[in-house]
Amino acid sequence: MLDVTRLRVLTAVARHGSVTAAARALGYAQPSISHHLARLEAETGAKLVQRVGRGIRLTDAGRLLAERAEEILGRMDVAEAELDAISGLRAGRVRLAAFPSALGTFVPSAFAAFAAAHPGVDLVLVEAEPPEGARLLRAGEVDVALLFSYADDPAADDDLRRTPLLTEPTHLVVPADQPGDRLTDHADRRWIAGCERCRTHLLRVCSRAGFTPDIAYTTDDYVAVQALVASGLGVTTLPGLALAAQRNPAVRTVALAGHERLVSAAVHGDPPDTPATTALLTELARFATLPLVA
Repeated sequence: MLDVTRLRVLTAVARHGSVTAAARALGYAQPSISHHLARLEAETGAKLVQRVGRGIRLTDAGRLLAERAEEILGRMDVAEAELDAISGLRAGRVRLAAFPSALGTFVPSAFAAFAAAHPGVDLVLVEAEPPEGARLLRAGEVDVALLFSYADDPAADDDLRRTPLLTEPTHLVVPADQPGDRLTDHADRRWIAGCERCRTHLLRVCSRAGFTPDIAYTTDDYVAVQALVASGLGVTTLPGLALAAQRNPAVRTVALAGHERLVSAAVHGDPPDTPATTALLTELARFATLPLVA
């Protein structure tokens, strides 16, 4: 039977790239890391690491086992968190994946309220756009993932249970002194695109408006996007949360009717959820309904 501690050592080496970095991350001495790797090789009968100069690298077998170990350890962590939660939220952990504009608006308030109500429960936060957040959720690496979707997106997978939090408008964002309140008013201008899903939505709405946007710049940073617009380098669309989190005074925004974005909190697996997960969902729903300024 594979030893859990040694699997954690192997995944740490895979994640951090060296024995030294893995030892630092786990709080172990370097010889202890080497010992665990050697014992794991003996248990599996496979060569897992190979010396390269003064360092090591994983073999094909080592990389395969590290990938499987990540999944196994993620599920074990979920099991431990669920058992701890039974104690009545006096201990345990709950992990959230959230996209940047949610992190810049309602998530901190929800986290603060949760921490005040349940000081014994550890809160873990991971920044992730929806595709990555959904992947982390399915892998058991987070307990809740904040996701967003547009009305014209393909149907969502059935394996995630979503709690709607808010519907935010999408805004046309142009330089403050630039006229035009419709997408077509800016069809001949250069455009700035955001994350992959937002870019796809932009292409769809512009196509329906009768033109293909000339996308000159791409960045996921909504602060940088507004700075590019303010400098006259292009126009864009941004969701309300991004503008509520950070508003550049040198841009002008116009809400686009019919292009709203639904934000939801997703969980994976059959109900009931753990008490900690349920409590976090409650706080997220409470603070996501606060008025947003865009």
